[in-house]
Amino acid sequence: MRISLNWLRELVEIKLTPEELAETLTMAGFEVEDIEDRRTWADGVVIGKVLERQQHPNADKLSVCTVDIGADETVNIVCGASNVRADIFVPVATTGTYLPNIDLKIKPAKLRGVPSNGMICSLKELGLPTDIDGIHIFTAENLSLGSDVRPLLGLDDVILDVTATANRADALSMVGIAREVAALTGGKLSLPESKEVTINKLTGNLPKKIELKISETKACPAYIGTVVEQLKIAPSPEWLQQRLRSAGVRPINNVVDITNYVLLERGQPLHAFDQERLKSVAGGENLTIGVRFAEVGETLKTLDGQTRNLSNQNLLITANNKAVALAGVMGGEETEVHEGTTSLVLEAALFDSVAIRRSSRSVGLRSEASGRYERGVNRAELEIACNRALSLITELAVGVIVQQEIADTRPDPATWSHSILLRLNRINQVLGPVELGVETGELEAEDVERILTALGCELTADIDRTWKVTVPPYRYRDLEREIDLIEEIARLYGYDNFVDTLPEKTEPGYLSLDQELQRKIRAYLRAEGLTELIQYSLVKPGEDKQIVLANPLFAEYSALRSDLISGLIDAFQYNLDQGNGALNGFEIGRIFWEEEDGLQEAEMLAGIMGGDVTLGKWSRGGREQPMTWFEAKGILESVFKQFGLEVEFQPENRDSRLHPGRTASLWIRGNRLGTFGQVHPQLRREKALPDAVYVFQLSLDTLLNELDNDELLIPKFKSYSTYPASDRDLAFFAPVKVTVSEIEKVINKAGKGLLDSVEVFDEYRGENVPAGQRSLAFRLVYRVSDRTLTDNEVEPVHDQVRTSLVEKFGVTLRS
Repeated sequence: MRISLNWLRELVEIKLTPEELAETLTMAGFEVEDIEDRRTWADGVVIGKVLERQQHPNADKLSVCTVDIGADETVNIVCGASNVRADIFVPVATTGTYLPNIDLKIKPAKLRGVPSNGMICSLKELGLPTDIDGIHIFTAENLSLGSDVRPLLGLDDVILDVTATANRADALSMVGIAREVAALTGGKLSLPESKEVTINKLTGNLPKKIELKISETKACPAYIGTVVEQLKIAPSPEWLQQRLRSAGVRPINNVVDITNYVLLERGQPLHAFDQERLKSVAGGENLTIGVRFAEVGETLKTLDGQTRNLSNQNLLITANNKAVALAGVMGGEETEVHEGTTSLVLEAALFDSVAIRRSSRSVGLRSEASGRYERGVNRAELEIACNRALSLITELAVGVIVQQEIADTRPDPATWSHSILLRLNRINQVLGPVELGVETGELEAEDVERILTALGCELTADIDRTWKVTVPPYRYRDLEREIDLIEEIARLYGYDNFVDTLPEKTEPGYLSLDQELQRKIRAYLRAEGLTELIQYSLVKPGEDKQIVLANPLFAEYSALRSDLISGLIDAFQYNLDQGNGALNGFEIGRIFWEEEDGLQEAEMLAGIMGGDVTLGKWSRGGREQPMTWFEAKGILESVFKQFGLEVEFQPENRDSRLHPGRTASLWIRGNRLGTFGQVHPQLRREKALPDAVYVFQLSLDTLLNELDNDELLIPKFKSYSTYPASDRDLAFFAPVKVTVSEIEKVINKAGKGLLDSVEVFDEYRGENVPAGQRSLAFRLVYRVSDRTLTDNEVEPVHDQVRTSLVEKFGVTLRS
């Protein structure tokens, strides 16, 4: 918000320089983004009077003017403005003046052969906005020639561009900033008094000019409609225009300028409707002003000239149920005040902040009014702002107030302020010691009472250094708890006055076990050549058990993901389309789904692998060599081996996206860990993926629970045998339905004690192999740590292994 110091000085006593005031506000939480010193814009510009104007002898569009600037001699100035003439008062930039807004220093010059000693200025050249194309002409009489023009143009002012935090709705007004400055500096407040307005009530049995019908009392808890007649629309007085310009608001006419002025002064948005235009839109002499939500398909042309398509989120002001304004956002063009307006209806209302925020967002329109309603308007000063505007209208537009209607469903005024228990011990516990010269100390009760009283709070002392603090109505939204009051005390006492030493003892931070394990998982997966991916949790809707957002930012991203695999497949396809080759990556993220007993979520680990991962293909003549199922499975097994986990793979066919014969479920000690498999050929063709792409999705919670085991977390030393091993190969025909893992379990159990390791090294299917079977060959390594095994020791154990396989699976031994 742009704050005029001249205007602010009328509301509060200020003894600080603009720079000091800006520093004070910034340290108190109100960032001053810019200091606009207007005093430099017209330094050296004085009031002059054009005594004579003659046509330039050598130029049709130039005039030669004789100007009196209050000096001993008149000056000769060549002017190119079309509106220059004799006997007018104008701003004159004398020789040596620098005009920063046009980066021009005035020097004696000759224009087409005629000397010129100065420049007659337009408002644009002095940095002020204007619609007039030409020099500025003062309308006041008896001006002092040669005097400074800055007081007349409002250029003896400094503008502070102040940003208030989102919780300080009260600071979006001159009165709010004045209260803050008074609390910070101790300056005396001089707020404008609220004047009661006189209503010339209707006589006889004449019908009322307006009636109110508020359908949405929650969205509009208070509405004041006032009819003002016999208006004279005209330009606002110069003082009012200057204040609006200083705030960055363009003056329009006296009535509209008054509503904008009260908005800036009190933070209360107002709106004026042309009464005759309201009747024209409503289609009758009797007006009923209403507040309701729009119906789908309704439209409204707003003051900015755009036709808005409305939804049921838009709150409307209506005349006989016909939309005339977007409540709290912007008025309608059909009912705006214009030069011919003679009567109006002034609206002063309170609107719910949530309703205005939704309405403003749905039509993509933000205004000064909506910005204030969204943060919260002071409900206790609605009548004060309304009366302030009406008194100015009767004074500047000679209006006569004939009727006022009020619809008020606000709670009892006694509830507008609330009390908070504040403890001095708690204040010092939270804020810590303060600097007292060379020593440190604590905040005293006197400091607390002084600060909170300056903020407008009322304190009632209680026992044991506590107070009952009554919050002023204009701070009811942001002062709700004890900690809010403590924050205010710290802010006004000055953050730089608190001791900034660190505590004597500090504890180093640490990672939790889950964090350490997740870091290890990431490191092991990266070591296997997988890149970590991070994707959005929002996806397209349409899947079973998906959780759909009620108010999404985009329709195409309106649901929460129920798994990670789909996103990984899309990422793989995207990388191929971009020419980046096959993507081998993993992701750790949350998934969400809906069950009968409510919403669920879980942390998952997923990955995707495929394509030819080798860097050079020259040894194969440039041919691609797709990753095999066992190579992809080996990446996972390598990670599990790093942790010492024994994970079992079992055939599965539950996910339609995966190959029915090349998909496995993963199990740890009877607990399901997840799924691993090859992407289904049909999906692979649809996505134009390589011949073999593999995905996995594991429950991270299950994995971390299994890793939370001292036997796995604490490495144990195991000595190596210095004696040679005794190898035996074992080959047999086994049913295809019997898995290698099942066979390895039986071998390990039968060879327990002497068997050191077992590994499958050959599989064959085809000629000379019985139907429904396959030929498998295993290498068994026998070893002990204290001696070299003899054949007499190994053979009985090896025979036991052979016998167990025959008995368990009915294999046919080949060796």
